[in-house]
Amino acid sequence: MQTAKQEVEQLLKNLPDDSSYEDIHYHLYVLEKIKRGQRSIAEERGVSHEQAKQRLSRWLKL
Repeated sequence: MQTAKQEVEQLLKNLPDDSSYEDIHYHLYVLEKIKRGQRSIAEERGVSHEQAKQRLSRWLKL
């Protein structure tokens, strides 16, 4: 498993050279959200696909 620093280094290597600070910030934000989601799943705090569909169907009235 990579450290946070290694993940950021990899992220920066993959971005175009003309990326703005805003672009970099956005990609860091998305990376953090993905990591939080992965931690939630690992800690079994997530919901199943069926549960998600049920929750959304109440909102979307499908």
